[in-house]
Amino acid sequence: MTPTAPGHPTVRPARRGPLLAVLAATALVITLAAPAPPAHADSGPGAPADTTPPLKIDTEDADLRMPGSAELAPGRVLDIKSVVETDDGDERREDTNAKVKFALQAEVLFGKDSSKLGGEARARIKEIAAEAEQQNARKVRVFGFTDNLGSASHGIVLSKERANAVQQALAEDLDPSVQYEIRGYGEQYPIADNTSEEGRKRNRRVEVSFPRTG
Repeated sequence: MTPTAPGHPTVRPARRGPLLAVLAATALVITLAAPAPPAHADSGPGAPADTTPPLKIDTEDADLRMPGSAELAPGRVLDIKSVVETDDGDERREDTNAKVKFALQAEVLFGKDSSKLGGEARARIKEIAAEAEQQNARKVRVFGFTDNLGSASHGIVLSKERANAVQQALAEDLDPSVQYEIRGYGEQYPIADNTSEEGRKRNRRVEVSFPRTG
């Protein structure tokens, strides 16, 4: 022990070893005393039904009343989309409350790097025209798209030429008063990954859409 000056308390060196051991043991006991909560899986298909009765709501509760002369907004129907696609993915139809949209792959309509309609293409387009007529469509959109191979400028030109060809075929079966919006977007707005041929095939398409009336 090191002597200290008179009038000063004796300073003893700290005993760290036993104290740290006690703290560590205490922490271990606390950890072991608090087991992790059991795993819980979200309910899914086949899970037992929840039979808990719904909570009762007091309609006279002041906290549920709207302030002043406020009123609830009018109810509205959510826009629900229905999608139907052929097994080979050549044709896709989307129905919502507001519109109908068809997407035809370019291989169904045209030859490679061509905007000339093939024989099978006209039969498909006639079916789309019949649906547009049934919906009494007064305005039809025809948009062309390509993959990202080749130059972007070539894709814009080719997609517009293909959209024009489809529009001209539609016009043969629809009323002359129908208005058309025709655009060629080239490689813009892909719906699949352009890094694979399968994805590029889906991106090479012509979309025809019109408002739903029924």
